[in-house]
Amino acid sequence: MKFFEEQIEDMLLYKESLGYSRRTYSYFLNDLARYIDRKGIVDETVSISDILPWCIQRDTEKAEGFRRRLTAARELTKYLYAIGKCDGILSADLVPSTHRYTPYLFTDEELRTIFRICDVQKSNSKNPLYGNIISVIFRLIYFCGLRPNEGRELYRKDIDTNRCTLLIRKNKSHKERMIPMAEDLSILCKKYIAKRDILFPNSEFLFPSTTGEAYSAKWLTRQFLKIWEQAFPENKDAHVRVYDLRHRFATAVLQEWIDNGEELYTALPYLSSYMGHSDYRHTVYYIHLLPERLLKSTAINLEYFQSLIPEVSS
Repeated sequence: MKFFEEQIEDMLLYKESLGYSRRTYSYFLNDLARYIDRKGIVDETVSISDILPWCIQRDTEKAEGFRRRLTAARELTKYLYAIGKCDGILSADLVPSTHRYTPYLFTDEELRTIFRICDVQKSNSKNPLYGNIISVIFRLIYFCGLRPNEGRELYRKDIDTNRCTLLIRKNKSHKERMIPMAEDLSILCKKYIAKRDILFPNSEFLFPSTTGEAYSAKWLTRQFLKIWEQAFPENKDAHVRVYDLRHRFATAVLQEWIDNGEELYTALPYLSSYMGHSDYRHTVYYIHLLPERLLKSTAINLEYFQSLIPEVSS
């Protein structure tokens, strides 16, 4: 069905213009196009009833894949309905929600111990920069509130230690953002870069692997779990993730604001922008992770903020 495929392409171009990646939708929507073609549907206006049979979970489909497939279809129907090419919008009730992971919130002492263990990691013959990378990368992720991939995929050219800034390119919302760094963190990075530039002058990445490419997500996870086990052998089975550093950053900022009497209604958008959230509600989510004593603060209208918390994290 050529017309339907053209509408999908137009929708993908529209999403790309907003900063989204077409890969988020294209695989599932191309599958939907093939389904429509097999059914012999030739109308230029799509009916929700034509799509519904495709929206049944498949025997071989995992819950998360099913959710992503239906999310793509719903976004397409929203686009088609807006331009008068669909008789409705696929119901949100059809899209299964996912259970939110409860982050592990590191204590200040745990963070100090983690970074102390990072600093004693030794480099090796495979990568003479390994110890330096470990010492810097987890600090950068925590103190800048980065997503793990934003830290490991940083380009060398995107850190300015003189101006104390980072340019974040590869992120979940597909939108670049410039963020400031603390001066002491910038000094640490400057010392690291001096050695990095000698050992890996041809790599475009700030934290190059032995091939000069960025390290994988699995590698970063393995290193963090190794650090955790060395730091806390008695609690080595705790469910901790690199991403929890970002969660801890957000709650630390919120705690400081509340302690300083800041107005969260006006301050939260700044945190949202700094962390690269595509939706303000994803920043609001961190409020429910605060200690109970802070949730009782007059600075927080808990009932109002809870109404904004989405089902799926960003």
